[in-house]
Amino acid sequence: MSKTKRYNVALLGATGAVGQKILETLEAKNFPIDQLKLLSSPRSAGTKIKFKDEIIVVEEAKPESFEGVDIALFSAGGSISKQLAPEAIKRGAVVVDNTSAYRMDENVPLVVPEVNEADIKKHQGIIANPNCSTIQMVATLKPIEEKFGLKRVIVSTYQAVSGAGAQAVEELKDQAQAFLNGEDVDAKLLPVKSEPNHYPIAFNALPQIDLFQENGYTFEEMKMINETKKIMNRDDLSVAATCVRLPFFTSHAESVYLEVEKDVSVKDIHDVLNSAPGIVLKDNIETQEYPTPLDAAGQTDVFVGRVRKDLDNPLGIHLWVVSDNLLKGAAWNSVQIAESLVKNNWL
Repeated sequence: MSKTKRYNVALLGATGAVGQKILETLEAKNFPIDQLKLLSSPRSAGTKIKFKDEIIVVEEAKPESFEGVDIALFSAGGSISKQLAPEAIKRGAVVVDNTSAYRMDENVPLVVPEVNEADIKKHQGIIANPNCSTIQMVATLKPIEEKFGLKRVIVSTYQAVSGAGAQAVEELKDQAQAFLNGEDVDAKLLPVKSEPNHYPIAFNALPQIDLFQENGYTFEEMKMINETKKIMNRDDLSVAATCVRLPFFTSHAESVYLEVEKDVSVKDIHDVLNSAPGIVLKDNIETQEYPTPLDAAGQTDVFVGRVRKDLDNPLGIHLWVVSDNLLKGAAWNSVQIAESLVKNNWL
């Protein structure tokens, strides 16, 4: 009986929220690891992290850190990816990058395995992990497009605070407590730390995620628009997005309107989604069954409900899509890409 091949894996950004989720996922999925190297900024170097039965000391990420590494999972910010991904590739590693650094690079595959797994084999050393809010939407759209065609997508997102990082989560907690105590609410981070104006997120809704662009859309909205077209290989697809931050901790929710090319029923959509990989349909209005962010937290699937025909457009469909932004939106999708590299000998 042949022995399972094992791989040397490096995780850059090991102490961050997504990095921790990647570690949990690698362990839960029993990824075939020979040696695991945990890397971080100098500030976090020296941290001790348990993986399976082993205590691993986090090392400062340097070019030479990637010597002998087969797969490098990056989740430490775009500027770090730009700096170190070429160094990892130079030393023979394949990089799965969870930042926005390479997503729109025409030479870098942007992959959701349920949607465009075959694109992975085109890699030249880097595969990009899409934006969290894009991943759950395209995973839902793809099986519908294959069966009924797709002309237009309009999405409004309801995004968890964890998408803005651990400090934003703490700020939400502090603001909520202050508000309930009748105290002044202090806002320092959201919607964008580097911007001059900050607004409370507790008991509020912020219609800005990331910086505004010249066209009036935010960078987050443009990521959803451009990434959707790239992943689905559909430059002709009409996509519009409005991204909103809401005061809950985990999982992004989305209200998606789409126009298909064939007249379909709700049952037709249900049948397609029920057989789609990575999708769980929760949609029964008689029993008030639909997915919520709390339902999706800790789950690797994408959940869909509230499927309705548009009342005025016979080709219009409305959907409600929810998924854990740190798992399917980041860690799990990254590990899935690594699994595809191994399974298909695409390293």
